[in-house]
Amino acid sequence: MDPALKPRLRRRSTFESVAWVVCSLVGLGILISVSTNPNFKWGVVAQYFTHETILRGLMLTIFLTFASMALGTLLGLGLAIMRASSIKPVAATAGVYITLFRGTPVLVQLIFWFNIAALYPNLTIGIPFTDIGTAIDVNALMAPITAALVGLTLNQAAYMAEIIRGGFSAVGKGQIEAADSLGMSGAMKMRKVIIPQAMPSIIPATGNQFIGMFKETSLVSVLGVAELLQSAQLIYARTYETIPLLIVASLWYLVMTLLLSYPQAKLEQKYSRTTSRLPRKAKKVVLTAPEGIAR
Repeated sequence: MDPALKPRLRRRSTFESVAWVVCSLVGLGILISVSTNPNFKWGVVAQYFTHETILRGLMLTIFLTFASMALGTLLGLGLAIMRASSIKPVAATAGVYITLFRGTPVLVQLIFWFNIAALYPNLTIGIPFTDIGTAIDVNALMAPITAALVGLTLNQAAYMAEIIRGGFSAVGKGQIEAADSLGMSGAMKMRKVIIPQAMPSIIPATGNQFIGMFKETSLVSVLGVAELLQSAQLIYARTYETIPLLIVASLWYLVMTLLLSYPQAKLEQKYSRTTSRLPRKAKKVVLTAPEGIAR
C-alpha cells in the first residue's frame, strides 16, 4: 500500500478532551436554560412557525434572494468584463460603479431607490432629439418591492463583479497568450478559456454571497415589503408576542441557511482545485501473479 494513501491518525491530547467536556457542559446548560425558560413561549413559536403570513413572507424572501442573485450575477459579469477591458474609460466607469455601491450601506441604497421619485418624478424613454418617447411615472413604478429588487440587485452586482474579476485573475497568463496565439476573438477567449478556468474560484465565493443575500433581504422590511421579518413584525404588532415571533423568523433564516449550505458545499467540493485531500479508504490491492503484478 502506498504510504500516501494511508489515513492519518492523530492522538487526542488531554487539553482537547477537557475542552470537549467543558464545551459540552456549557452547551447543555444553555440548552436546558432555553428549553425550560417559560418566557421563550415555545408554544407560541410552534403555533406561528407555519402560519400563513410567515410562509408568504418566506416565499417573498426566497424570490428576492434568487431574483437579486441572478440579475446581480449577470450585471456583475458585465462589470467584471468592463473592469478588465483595456479601454480606459470603460474600465474606469466599472471601477466607479463598484466603488460607489460597495462603499455605501445597503440600507441607505434601498431607501434612496425607494425615494428616487423625489429627484426624478417623471422619466421619458424615447429617441433623442425627437418627439418620439414615452413618459413614465417613477413614483408609481418604484413600488416597495421594485425598490427592494433594484437596490439589492445593484448592490450585489458590485460584489459579484469583484468576485468574478478575482476569478479572472486566477487564470494563468499563459492560457490567455495561448488563446491569442490561436487567433481567438475577445468574446471567444472569454467564453472558451477564461470563464471555464475561473469557475473554481468564482463558485465558492458566489455560494457565500447567495447565503448572505438571503439574510440581507431582511433589510427591505424598512420599505414595508412583507418579507419574512416584516411578516413577523406585522404579527407581533398585533399580538405583542415580540420574542416568540422573532424566534420564528430566526429559525426560518437558520433552516434556509442550512439548506443552502449543502449545495454550496457540494459545489465547493466539485470545483475545488485542492489535491491534498486523501481518500478515506485506500483501494484494496489484489496480487494476481507471483511476480507481484497488481490488478
